[in-house]
Amino acid sequence: MVVFPLKKILPLPHKAFDMIRSMTGYGIAENLYDTKKIVVEVKTLNSKQLDLTVKLPNELRAFEFDFRNQIGSRLLRGKIDASISITDSDACHNNYIDSETVAAYRQQIQNISGQIGIEPPTDMATLLFRMPGIFSIPEPKCDDAFVAKVAETITQTLDTLDAFRIQEGQTLKDDLLHRVQLILSLLDQVEPYEKTRHETIKQRLTKNLTELTSEGQYDENRFEQELIFYLEKLDITEEKVRLRQHCNYFQTTCDEDQAGKKLGFIAQEMGREINTLGSKANEVNIQRLVVQMKDELEKIKEQICNIL
Repeated sequence: MVVFPLKKILPLPHKAFDMIRSMTGYGIAENLYDTKKIVVEVKTLNSKQLDLTVKLPNELRAFEFDFRNQIGSRLLRGKIDASISITDSDACHNNYIDSETVAAYRQQIQNISGQIGIEPPTDMATLLFRMPGIFSIPEPKCDDAFVAKVAETITQTLDTLDAFRIQEGQTLKDDLLHRVQLILSLLDQVEPYEKTRHETIKQRLTKNLTELTSEGQYDENRFEQELIFYLEKLDITEEKVRLRQHCNYFQTTCDEDQAGKKLGFIAQEMGREINTLGSKANEVNIQRLVVQMKDELEKIKEQICNIL
């Protein structure tokens, strides 16, 4: 699990919806409604689908579906834990002692004591306050204005969370672009080795063919034809061009909103070209460069998992 340190959340930047976002984030907001304090807290982690858990008090249970839709439609994807808590600063609204229930218990204790011929307990108060059901919680009232205030607090929390995820998304974007640039740099280093590769292959084939023939004689025209065919099969020009195009497309896509899945598909195509490049290289220095490309690509794929 990736854990980011808490930091000061800046206001949403201009054109925020054209920026990639991290799926990891945290947001919290609170509001007051009469004597009630509303606190909404949302934490998110990366996930392929929307995995939303909402914890809320019983008084808001009837509105759970609406709150889930509000959160899910905004965050779209990821493992999301949302918590809504309501506290009342007026103690009489939180709970109270039911005097009628206490009086009924007291009367029953006295009646039973007289029936079986025993003295009532001397510490009657301690006994009564241990009885179940004497503390009552008044039925809360949720009017439209209160529910609207809760929805407003959720929106404020999601705004804070979104700003957090955009900041982390920018960090991820910088890292991704850096690693794509490293792949392009490694690709540029292939060319010097490619120039000498054809001549090396030709010399090796000529040597082997001479050793296999009894007098060292062979049809040079046929040999040249076969050599050209063999070199065409080992040509990596198309792979280099396609890999460079995929890298450029990846860099452009990083400026799009909700680009996580799309970047994943592009990374898969980059991987195919790198693998083909390695299988056709037939040269130790190019193979070394291919391994370095694969290492950078794996790091890119790991980071993409955290992008919305």
